[in-house]
Amino acid sequence: MGMVAAGTWCAMDGLLDNRSVLAEDNQQWLTWRGSTRDSLVNDRSWPSTLTEENFKKVWSVPFGDSYSGPIVTTSSVFTTESVEGKERVTCVDRRTGETRWSKDWEGSMKVPFFAARNGSWIRSTPASDGQTLFVGGIRDVLVALDCQTGDEKWRMDFGQKFGKVPDFGMVCSPLIDGDFIYVQAGKGLHKLNKNDGTIVWSAIGDNGDIMSSGAFSSPVIATLDGKRQLLVQTRSYLAGVDLESGSKLWSKEIASFRGMNILTPTVWDNGIFTSSYGGKSLLLDVESSGTKTRWENKVEGYMSSPIVIDHYIYLHLRNKRFACIDMKEGKEAWITRPFGEYWSMVSNGEKILALDQAGKIRLIAHNPAEYTMLGEVKVTDEEAWAHLAIAGSDVVIRTQKSLCLYQWKD
Repeated sequence: MGMVAAGTWCAMDGLLDNRSVLAEDNQQWLTWRGSTRDSLVNDRSWPSTLTEENFKKVWSVPFGDSYSGPIVTTSSVFTTESVEGKERVTCVDRRTGETRWSKDWEGSMKVPFFAARNGSWIRSTPASDGQTLFVGGIRDVLVALDCQTGDEKWRMDFGQKFGKVPDFGMVCSPLIDGDFIYVQAGKGLHKLNKNDGTIVWSAIGDNGDIMSSGAFSSPVIATLDGKRQLLVQTRSYLAGVDLESGSKLWSKEIASFRGMNILTPTVWDNGIFTSSYGGKSLLLDVESSGTKTRWENKVEGYMSSPIVIDHYIYLHLRNKRFACIDMKEGKEAWITRPFGEYWSMVSNGEKILALDQAGKIRLIAHNPAEYTMLGEVKVTDEEAWAHLAIAGSDVVIRTQKSLCLYQWKD
């Protein structure tokens, strides 16, 4: 995801929100899943269809491998890459794609198991408040860089401080809230002062106080049951955390295969939706005494965080199908044929723009009656695992080997 300064968040109607400044904010994409952290933008001027004629590439720049989504400010685009044992962050001119600065540091590791087939690349999507870029490196290092110059302001090496780099490296994308940053790293959850990197508190992890295998999800802030709180999905449970103290307000075990709890917690109607590989989909009500399951079904999400429009949630499933679920009833409105392994999605409340890992981008109508595709374009033969970014009429795509800026219009 009015805002007093860039990176300050306000809670409204239970959602992370800063919509009073979205006219300006629509020109930027400053963090994981956009400025409201829910992949929703307040822009009803999207095209009615998607074709090669109205979706034009402005520039493309080659880069090394990365899973990190691009960050877009009014004048710049930032991207990460893993190359020759190092991690590198590059700032390019938003208008031309020309490099303004690059910064690198030592950072590489081999991820285990099934993840290794897709490469051991930097995973976390950076965050920015407009002045500073906060980058999570694969070896559990958080680095703060000046947006204009690339000069390093500070760094926090969680692996060194807490004694172990997570098995899959840092996956969580940091969350900025006022003068603070929240990130799941270093065996748990941490609140840092964004100005100097000092740790304010360190809190929960899997199995009580240890999260040695690391988190796959990223936190959000919302007001539930009248309490503004941090929502955190670990490998084994979902929890609400007090922003001031780091104390656990409530928790709910989320069943999954090998701890594959990946989705960003999704807030709707004073409840939280989540879905897991090897588990199920469910909507939880948060009460002062804990949580209560409003409904659950057998549909399994996997890696792609969903989109909510009205009282419908659009979710890409473990079986590669795309589903629309009625959040009031917990029942599927429809499920499609298989579409790719991973989708990153952005919505304007009327349509969804979805990029799959095979390099196809689709424009889809919000239509609970049936799946309605308004157009699709093949944008790359490379894989595209990074989350797409939308800023005004610019659509920024990070493929496995390049950073591209497209413009779209009717």
